[in-house]
Amino acid sequence: MKKLITISLILIASAYTAFAQKDADAQKILNGVSKKYKSYDMMKADFSFTLNDPMSNINDTQVGTLISQPKANKFKVMIYNPADKSSVAQEIISDGKSQWTYVKKDKEVELNNVDHSEDNLNPAQLFTVYEHGYKYVYNGEQKIDGRVCQIIDLTPEDAKKQFFKVRLSIDKAKKQIYSALIFDKNGSKYTYVIRTFTPNPKLPETIFTFDKKNYPGVEVVDLR
Repeated sequence: MKKLITISLILIASAYTAFAQKDADAQKILNGVSKKYKSYDMMKADFSFTLNDPMSNINDTQVGTLISQPKANKFKVMIYNPADKSSVAQEIISDGKSQWTYVKKDKEVELNNVDHSEDNLNPAQLFTVYEHGYKYVYNGEQKIDGRVCQIIDLTPEDAKKQFFKVRLSIDKAKKQIYSALIFDKNGSKYTYVIRTFTPNPKLPETIFTFDKKNYPGVEVVDLR
């Protein structure tokens, strides 16, 4: 599950589209989302993540929190224990240079260098990644959970990608991404829904660095 969560968070930030031309309406909407996101010094979002895999008869939902500092490319992701939503089961922390992946049940932290390649985009880039080499198309408005959302479909220019389409639902009034539905070539679907969004929360810079003294008994495996 550790690998699944990490890959899914990366792939949600790797969204593309399968159309020959970039859609002007979609680009205008995404530019508005990007501009608003970049204006924040820090942001916090509570989200749910659902994996639907018909082949394996899996339909599992987890909840988590993303804290990001967009201008510094720093982030922290916390995934909570399904049996106890107040207990963190996994954390992914990045200070922009190093990335720590902590799994509580394993009492282990993997330390890696941040990979800045296009195939390894991080969650903090969710609102801006489309700017570089991607296509997109606008598919109109849809009412979702009581809000008017603008639907944008994205697919990779690289046909070798594992995901062939990502559908973004953008809250029209707030100019924020509300959900992302990722379509895997094997038939699985991954859905992220942003439940709450807090701009510029008052949080210390230290949250973007792993401090071993706060995790007694945890082994750090340096893979750099």
